[in-house]
Amino acid sequence: MGDRFYTIGMAGHIDHGKTTLTKALTNIDTDRLKEEKERNISIELGFAPLKLKSDIQVSVIDVPGHERFIRQMIAGVAGIDLVMLIVGADEGVMPQTKEHLDILSLLGIKNGIIVVTKIDRVDEELLELVQEDIAMEVAGTFLEEAPFVFVDSISKKGIDQLKDVIEEKLSDVPSRDAKGAFRLPIDQVFTVHGQGTVVRGTIYEGAINEGDILEILPQGLKVRARQLQVHHEKKERGFAGQRTAINLGGVSKEEVKRGDVLVSTQQYATTSTIDVSLQTLKGLDHPLKQRGHIKLHLGTAEVYGKIVFFDRNELSGEESETILCQLRLDEPIVTRRGDRFILRRPTPVETIGGGFVIDPNGEKYKFGETTIDMLERKKEGTPLERVTDMLKEEKYVSIVKLQKLVDLPEDIVRNAINELLEKNNIIEGEQGDFVLSSIYVEIVELIRRDLEEFHEENSLREGKSKAEVLHSLKQNYPAKLLEFVLSRSEQENQLAKRGQFIALAEFQPHFPSKWAKRMEQVVTELEKQALQVENWESIVTKAGLPTQLQEDLKHYLVRTNKVIPLDEKHYISRTHIKVAVKKLREKTADEFELQDAKEVLQLSRKYLVPFMELLDRLRLTTRTETKRKWQHVEYDKWIATE
Repeated sequence: MGDRFYTIGMAGHIDHGKTTLTKALTNIDTDRLKEEKERNISIELGFAPLKLKSDIQVSVIDVPGHERFIRQMIAGVAGIDLVMLIVGADEGVMPQTKEHLDILSLLGIKNGIIVVTKIDRVDEELLELVQEDIAMEVAGTFLEEAPFVFVDSISKKGIDQLKDVIEEKLSDVPSRDAKGAFRLPIDQVFTVHGQGTVVRGTIYEGAINEGDILEILPQGLKVRARQLQVHHEKKERGFAGQRTAINLGGVSKEEVKRGDVLVSTQQYATTSTIDVSLQTLKGLDHPLKQRGHIKLHLGTAEVYGKIVFFDRNELSGEESETILCQLRLDEPIVTRRGDRFILRRPTPVETIGGGFVIDPNGEKYKFGETTIDMLERKKEGTPLERVTDMLKEEKYVSIVKLQKLVDLPEDIVRNAINELLEKNNIIEGEQGDFVLSSIYVEIVELIRRDLEEFHEENSLREGKSKAEVLHSLKQNYPAKLLEFVLSRSEQENQLAKRGQFIALAEFQPHFPSKWAKRMEQVVTELEKQALQVENWESIVTKAGLPTQLQEDLKHYLVRTNKVIPLDEKHYISRTHIKVAVKKLREKTADEFELQDAKEVLQLSRKYLVPFMELLDRLRLTTRTETKRKWQHVEYDKWIATE
């Protein structure tokens, strides 16, 4: 039974003896505030270690009973493993008894003990009536089969029996997950002189070591766990289920508040929109309208927001029912799938219901049955379905992020991923990201279709610019995924990257059939006119080519090395340039002047000067004042090229 840690909560009406019972069990007075002492009621959560016969380690939480302190009560019971419903024998079931019972049920508490206190104040007959009254109240709840224990905390009557019952009940309760990622919702923040900021809370999941680097969410503050204490005892390690105080380095008291969450990894979602399954209470005093104001109690957080229904415009509360809906919060919280919550109306104050988080990363959905069906699938889905659904939504995601989004343990997510890989339903991308095979194929097909149309209309062009190809796709797919698709489809010989352009791998630029003859006419004319060509615009206009095709043809001929620009307006056949360069090289010395070139080529100055400047641009010659010198290496390479 070693390394098992549990938290027990006490709930019940004010002045029914919760704090006194805690002291009787633990010898610790949990009323520590001056105001609590003066008013004889608990305002803040009180905590104490309970020693049992076995090595089970137990923390007892004394939660406030007064209705004004209901939020502290909710924060207290949110992380408990066993609850003791405290009912005073002298009063029996009271309003807060009922409200606390509702809240405990809504939070999904499964294990409980009914403790009747102050038994020395009543006779046996009244005690029996109180027990019957309680039994009627808890009928149909998780406490229906719970054992009754009768105690008097002052005289300690029944206290040992209660400890035995607690130990017996806890022996059947699974301990919390100490292997998962660490999470501690903070319910107290204070400073210790010479130590700095200290936070307290019950570790929901995982374990923490002294010296660990942690993060406070939702702020995203990095901190170090400098020192750990469990009930004022210094520890090197804290485990799920333990009430723990952590001295944090790197943060001030003012930067942290109750409701923040201390975590060890990035697996936890910070969100302000959550999809939930809400179990409503019967008999609301006032109907709750669509987008009505609500107060969410989740863990130790208390956040205002609005409720969004997808199958109604009003919640009447005439009957208790389960509703799939969404909460849009005024500020971000930290939660994951399965977390329990309580929903209250801010004004007039009233508990609406409670339930659990279906998806911590809700989005805006349309009103209607389609959304309800989708939420139902989310609620009931298998891990494989949830992973697949999230991949459909996110398109391209790593296992770490996927685990955070679907809110499942790492091993379960990895098993789902492996199953999808085995079935070829998923593709592993770069840097450990994954995409569904169907989405990959979908994107490739969209790109191919787009390029087929583009090539058909622009057959002279090398391809479509990458920016244009991705422009419309970026609206529906992550940029990282699109880059991966382009890279992989190129490896698969489906697409080809040509500089800044993308083309179908099988495509080669060519004259469009409709204009092929006229374009061939242009090429023939360029060959015919040799070095002393008309300006480009004149030649293509005579051929009857449309303006856009004139530009496309020019770029095509230059790109395919069929022509070389003499200047901005004249384009000469590369064949004729090559002949002229060879002739000039053969008939001149290593150094020559403009007049030497004129005698060899017999060109007018209008064409001779730009031709010589072209040789300089091609690095075939180097000009020094009036002379040019042949660059033999560059000349040989250029002549050798096709």
